[in-house]
Amino acid sequence: MLTRRNLLLAPLAVPFARLAGAQSAEPGKMLLAMHQNTSRAAGYRGSLEGWARAGIRYVELNDRLLVDFLANDTLPAARRVMTDNGMTPVSAAVALPDLWIPGPARAASLDTWRERCEQFASLGLERIYSPSVTNRPVTAADFDATPAAIREVAEITAGFGLTTMIEFTRTSTHLSTLTSSLAMIRAAGHPAVRPMIDFFHFWSGMSKFEDLDLLEPGELAHTHFQDLLDGPRELIDNDSRIIPGDGIAPVVRILQKLAEKEFTGALSVELFRAELVQGDPFEVATEIRRKCEAVMEEAGVL
Repeated sequence: MLTRRNLLLAPLAVPFARLAGAQSAEPGKMLLAMHQNTSRAAGYRGSLEGWARAGIRYVELNDRLLVDFLANDTLPAARRVMTDNGMTPVSAAVALPDLWIPGPARAASLDTWRERCEQFASLGLERIYSPSVTNRPVTAADFDATPAAIREVAEITAGFGLTTMIEFTRTSTHLSTLTSSLAMIRAAGHPAVRPMIDFFHFWSGMSKFEDLDLLEPGELAHTHFQDLLDGPRELIDNDSRIIPGDGIAPVVRILQKLAEKEFTGALSVELFRAELVQGDPFEVATEIRRKCEAVMEEAGVL
């Protein structure tokens, strides 16, 4: 097995083409987006229509909200909700266990992944992600097997014309840091899989700011944008995610580093606090847009 250091320092197996089109900003800039988790109580239609009134133009879809919508409507109707409101989907969320690692849930997860890829491709998406989730102990042998698991998922994803991202999560027993995520993605060496960063998982977990220097120019495909509530790290949970600019994370400094790494994609605001999730989507998005644009302007990426 290659050592962690060798994996991180090894030349990349494939070049990084910039993800083109309306889902990328001009060089040195980034796009403000909203993740449907932030207004998930409003449902698929309610979240998007409310955000549109607040001037949000880029959105990240949630597969559970889409499935609920499709119980009584169609994929063309789901797409019209976005197009009628002038929105561009920048990514879609699909949380499945054992997707990136061998495990008992993997066969079912791969079947669901195929279905979601087909659905989201029909909605005009270019990117889709899943967090690193498993419900069992993880061994060194599992890490050895991870690149092959990633390649299998990437092959499925590429068949639908999509790029997939792996979200490392701070509490995962598998991939919980940027370094581990990069090592496994690079070992897989497939052009249809790219890294992403969730600001909350990055700054509240075991990653360090200096880890961002490991990113190759243009390598990062997507981000989730949050700040961190002040308080004991031992008590951190999803309620510790707050609007960028309201917390203690060095969000401006991180944005400036990502700009150095030629990231021009979406900053997708994903929050879970009840007052936001259950709030009026228009009011929530208005507050988020105002605060995030101030942070982005300070960082020079707006």
